[in-house]
Amino acid sequence: MDTPKVFESEYRFCLILWEHEPVGSTRLAKLCNEKLGWSKATTYTVIKRLSQRGVVKNENAIVTSLVSKDEVQAAEIDELVEKTFEGSVPAFIAAFTKRKDLSRAEVDQIRKMLDEYH
Repeated sequence: MDTPKVFESEYRFCLILWEHEPVGSTRLAKLCNEKLGWSKATTYTVIKRLSQRGVVKNENAIVTSLVSKDEVQAAEIDELVEKTFEGSVPAFIAAFTKRKDLSRAEVDQIRKMLDEYH
C-alpha cells in the first residue's frame, strides 16, 4: 500500500498527534491551538481530511495515526528523489552534500549506514 500524501500543515499536525496519541479530539484541538494557532474547526477539518485519506483514524473521538512518521518521511523523500533527480539516489546525495556542510561525525554516520546496508 502506498503511503498517503501528507502536506506541510498536515505534517505539523501529525507531529503533534504522533507525540500524544492516542488522544481525544478535544485535547488535540487544544494542542493544535497552542502549537499551531489553529481554531477548533480547523483541527477538526484536518482530522476529517486525513481520516478520509487513511492517514488517521477518529473513532469515538479518539484520534490515532494509521501511518507512522517514518513512513511519511520516506514517502516524501521518494517523491523528491523521483521528481527532482529522475529517481537517482546518488544524484540526490551529490546535490545534498554540495549544499550542506556535513560534520565528520555525520559523514561517519552516513558511511556506517551505507556499509550496513544489504
